[in-house]
Amino acid sequence: MSLPRADYDPRRVCHNPCPNVTLGKHRRTVGVYLAGALFALANWTFLDAAVLSAHAKSKWEDEPPVHVTFVDWIPGICSLLGYLVINMIDKDRVRGEEGFGDSRAVWRARLVLFIGFALMAGGLAGSVTVLILKYILMGYPPQFTYYGYANVSQSVALMLSAVVLWIAQNTSNEYEYNLTL
Repeated sequence: MSLPRADYDPRRVCHNPCPNVTLGKHRRTVGVYLAGALFALANWTFLDAAVLSAHAKSKWEDEPPVHVTFVDWIPGICSLLGYLVINMIDKDRVRGEEGFGDSRAVWRARLVLFIGFALMAGGLAGSVTVLILKYILMGYPPQFTYYGYANVSQSVALMLSAVVLWIAQNTSNEYEYNLTL
């Protein structure tokens, strides 16, 4: 089945259009709150797993077979450092707009931004590695593999929060005026 020629644009990737959601003048505020909620959810999920691990009792033994250790914390720390680095970069400096230094300053800002994204990607890769090597391959029951899944969900939610905050900070605010002569 082919679409009529008038409705088809060969430059489009998807045939079904994505819904156009407009939030009006509150786009930036909604984005910042959504990023904050994702950030809180990410850290709450992992801290829940860490507290649950500290107080876990197994049905089969006195001591549970696995706990959340420092190895589980490392991917979250890397993702959190990447999150901080990404959000400390001035967006106008990365774009290289007028009045923000020479091309070397733009290059350095882009390098630091790359390091931030690399830290977040390393945190995600590390959390998946810990999940597979520490929890899945050892064959622990689902109550203990939750610790690994919480670690991965923390890294994913931190990445999504960084992206949402980056996009929200690049939108105009209702109180922002552009004065040009």
